[in-house]
Amino acid sequence: MLKKILAILILPIFILSCSKEVQKIENSKFLFGTYISITVYDKDEKLANRAIEAAFQEIERIDNKFNSKVKGSIIDNLNSGKEKKVKLDEEGVYLFQNLKKIYELSHGKYDVTIGPLLDVWNFGAKEQRELPKIEELKKAMEYIGFSKIVLDGNELYYSEDKAEIDTGSFLKGYAVEKAKETMRNLGVTSAFISSISSIETINTKPDRKNWRIGVENPENPKELLGIVELNNEGMGVSGDYQTYIEIDGKRYHHIIDKTTGFPVADKKMIVVISDNAFFSDMYSTAFFTMPVDEILDYSDKNNLGVLIVDKDMKIYKSSKMNIELK
Repeated sequence: MLKKILAILILPIFILSCSKEVQKIENSKFLFGTYISITVYDKDEKLANRAIEAAFQEIERIDNKFNSKVKGSIIDNLNSGKEKKVKLDEEGVYLFQNLKKIYELSHGKYDVTIGPLLDVWNFGAKEQRELPKIEELKKAMEYIGFSKIVLDGNELYYSEDKAEIDTGSFLKGYAVEKAKETMRNLGVTSAFISSISSIETINTKPDRKNWRIGVENPENPKELLGIVELNNEGMGVSGDYQTYIEIDGKRYHHIIDKTTGFPVADKKMIVVISDNAFFSDMYSTAFFTMPVDEILDYSDKNNLGVLIVDKDMKIYKSSKMNIELK
């Protein structure tokens, strides 16, 4: 009789636990100079909140460890001359090995030693007085070149003084990718991470529908150019409307052609979808510096979803890029 009573008591509890509804848990935090938002769908609210907090901690760890704009980071110490050589762990070696691969893919046009030119342009200034002088640009260009970065085993150093790495084109994408990995390891099966220009997803939404992402119109970011769908994929976006200064009514954006010292002039936006936000981030910047035919050829051979918007708002797509244009 006692066993029957226990069975009756246990059964409703089991049914209630099984019917617990999936909840949407969201949070955002200011990191990498922008708001990064994370959305998790899960029946376990405590698990979701724990995973979100762990993901933010991972993003913050990477920000503090590598970001060239964070005082005391590995890269800041190297750039400032505080340390002539820095020791990299396995993570650091992985980053620079892959940066070199993308540098070679772009025939040297994607170059993280672009720092001296970015300093001359000073895109962070609230007000820009005038265009940089040609002499200043030429001088800065002398310090640029990936070959000036030496990775000897796990030691990183510059072969010439005044070289300077800028992490803006890849580190946020890497951090978002690692945040995804952190949440997956904690058991999250449906999530969305967005830092505006770098996005990652874990699987689909609970209803098994893909995540629908609005792609901004580079001529008017308040409007949508179209919508793409992601399923366990990462997306990187580079555009002439994201970071820029205006001088005499003309806009100058932050993606610089290291051979001229001036912003790349033939494109407005690149969107890249791959299985990894780190690579999507690097590709979106590297492709900005490459000819359209080379981009499409490489993208099709490597199964990348790529959208290119040129200076005249003409749209090019790789075969894998599916976008619902508005």
